[in-house]
Amino acid sequence: MPIQILMPALSPTMEEGKLAKWLIKEGDEITSGKIIAEIETDKATMEVEAVEEGTVGRILVAEGTEGVAVNAPIAVLLAEGEDKSALDKPLPAPVVASASQSSATRTAGASSPSAASSDINANGHAAERMFASPVARRLASEKGIDLRAIKGSGPHGRIVRSDVEEAAASGSAKPAASPGQALVPSNKSALSGVAMPDNQIIATYEQGSFESVPHDNMRKTIAARLVQAKQSIPHFYLTIDCELDALLEARQRLNMRSPKDEDKAYRLSVNDFIIKAMGLALRRVPKANATWTEENMLYHKHSDVAVAVAVEGGLFTPVIRNVESKSLVEISRQMRDLADRARRRRLAPHEYQGGTTAISNLGMFGIRQFDAVINPPQATILAVGQGEKRPVVKGDKIVAVTMMTVTLSCDHRVVDGALGAQLLSAFKSHIEEPVTMLL
Repeated sequence: MPIQILMPALSPTMEEGKLAKWLIKEGDEITSGKIIAEIETDKATMEVEAVEEGTVGRILVAEGTEGVAVNAPIAVLLAEGEDKSALDKPLPAPVVASASQSSATRTAGASSPSAASSDINANGHAAERMFASPVARRLASEKGIDLRAIKGSGPHGRIVRSDVEEAAASGSAKPAASPGQALVPSNKSALSGVAMPDNQIIATYEQGSFESVPHDNMRKTIAARLVQAKQSIPHFYLTIDCELDALLEARQRLNMRSPKDEDKAYRLSVNDFIIKAMGLALRRVPKANATWTEENMLYHKHSDVAVAVAVEGGLFTPVIRNVESKSLVEISRQMRDLADRARRRRLAPHEYQGGTTAISNLGMFGIRQFDAVINPPQATILAVGQGEKRPVVKGDKIVAVTMMTVTLSCDHRVVDGALGAQLLSAFKSHIEEPVTMLL
C-alpha cells in the first residue's frame, strides 16, 4: 500500500513551512535515513530524512511552495512490488505523531498533532481544528466565511482554495464571527498588530507608488512574537552607564597573547565580554534568572544567554549556554560559529530556543541608547549602545572616559525594580572590573 510522506514539524512552534528543494524525483528508490528535501522554516533551512523505504511514486508539492501546513502530504512512496496504478486507489489517512513525538522529530513521515485534534477556544473549551490549507484559511478570513460550514474536497477532506471560492459564490457557507464578536484576534491581525484590513491600508497610498512584497515566514514570526510581547508582557526599563577603558585594555592585552597556531588562535570582541558579564550577573542575582508561567516561576540553574544576530530580512537569537562556566575564548569561538550559521540560516531549533535572557547590541551602528522588546518566554533583554568618549567628573577634574550605556528591559511579573537594579549593578561591576570575569 502506498505510503504518504508528510510535511514534518521541525520545531515545537512550527505550523507551516516552505518546501525549498526536493533532493529526489519521481521513480527514485529511497531508503530510511536518505536526505530527501530541504524545508525552510521561519528560522532555518533544514534537511529532512526519509523514515520509510520505497519508490517515489508521486511528488504532491512542488519545490518552492510556501505555506505548506505541517502534516500535509507532500509525496507518496510506493512499496515493494507496487506500480503507479496503486496511486489511483484511495489512500489511507496518514498516521501522525503525538505532540511529544513531533517536537523531537526532524524526519519526513512523522509530524505534529493531527489536524483533526483540538485547540482550546476563548471560553476554555475544546474546539475542532479545521483541516484546511493556509491559502484556504486566508481566503476564508478575507471573505468572512466560517470554515466549519465547508466540506473539503482535498486529500482526506482537507479544505482547499476552490472549496472556499465555491462556498463564497454559492452563499452556502455561514459568515464567520464579526470583529465585535471575536474574543481572540485572528492570526492575520496578530501578525500585523493592527485591525485595519490590508485593502484599506493599501487604498491610502497612491497606486504605483509602492512595491508589495509578501511576508516570509521569518517576518511573520517576528511580527507575531513582538505583538505578543508588547501585549502580554508588562515592560519597564532601567538604564546605566558603564566605563569601558579597563575592559578595552584587558581585551587588547589578551588578544596580543593569542597563539599563532591558527587552530588555537582567538580574537575577543567587546561583545564576548558583555555576554560573559551578563552570565555572571545572573549567577550573582539568581532571582532575576527566571521565567514566568501562569502557574509557576521557573528559576534557571544556568545562564543561557541569547544574542541577537541581524540577518537579511530579520534576526536570529542563537543561545550561548552555561555562560557562567565558559571562558571568554570559548564564548568567542561559539558565538562566531553560531553567528556565521545564523546568517546562512543553518541553525537547528535547539540552538536558538530556550535562552534565559538576551542581549541586543547596536553599538556598532553608532546607536548610543535604545530600549529592546523582550523575547518571550524570557523575562529580560539587555540593549547595548556604543562605547564612546565622554567627559566625566572624577574627583575635581573633568576627564575623557570611554562610556557605554546599557538598558535592561524587564518583565515586571518576574523582575521588580530593585531586582533589576541589582542585576544591572552586578553587570556593571564585571564590565568595569574585567579581571573578575577571569576568576
